[in-house]
Amino acid sequence: MGQLLLPSAKATKVKARLSLPETSPDGSLPDHPLPHDRATPAPMRYVLHYAPDNASLIIRLALDVLDQPYDTRLVDRASNAQSSPAYLALNPNGLIPTLETGDGVMFETAAILLYLHEQHGALMPDSGAARAAALKWLVWLGNTLHPSQRMLFYPHLYTDGDIEHLRAPTRKRITRLLTLLETATDTDWLEGPPSAMSCYLAPLLRWCAIYGGPSWFDLADHPRLMDFAQRMEQTEATLRAIVAEGLGPHPFTAPKRPNPPEGSAL
Repeated sequence: MGQLLLPSAKATKVKARLSLPETSPDGSLPDHPLPHDRATPAPMRYVLHYAPDNASLIIRLALDVLDQPYDTRLVDRASNAQSSPAYLALNPNGLIPTLETGDGVMFETAAILLYLHEQHGALMPDSGAARAAALKWLVWLGNTLHPSQRMLFYPHLYTDGDIEHLRAPTRKRITRLLTLLETATDTDWLEGPPSAMSCYLAPLLRWCAIYGGPSWFDLADHPRLMDFAQRMEQTEATLRAIVAEGLGPHPFTAPKRPNPPEGSAL
């Protein structure tokens, strides 16, 4: 007698993924099935754990571009609050930003930007070559340019020797990276409306000018990036950030150290 074969759990899951849309009352398929390419936004007001002029500025800009309501919780860097047990329970890396969402607590700047786009759209293209380029450059900002800046701004974390021996080549590397970005042919987002990539890039340009040792960076040397920064300064999201974090009237084209109403950048 042959053995009775029951469907495996894997096969059941495959069948579930291939199931047809629900039929109308008359048994026919609906003319326009509901799309499933956008996540249903989690029903919760966001909470952004931030410090002035830190990477949380990137997420603040994105939330304001999306016009999403959110609350802020200051992470007081002056008292090293980012290393407190309460904060480490949210973000075990002890880094800023952290975003509380209806789907849980998130950290890592690029991951938060991708999440916000999945929830609300509008921060990058959804398909095709434009989507591929956007993903590439967003991850490049988070994995290549931003870490290079961290080495410049916090050299004591990366060397026990003379910090200028690390900073000098790092400055050259950042300059090369910005030239690469400026001359790239698949970065139409530099001229487009605010996006995940532009919310990330604008603060990075700001920080080159005001952190990392003696003056070494002039945005005017990168005309395309200067034009981008000028456009970003005129957005409603930037105007809100100027007030919230004391960034000054020209935070990207002629940045000065912040004078925030609360907290400190360092």
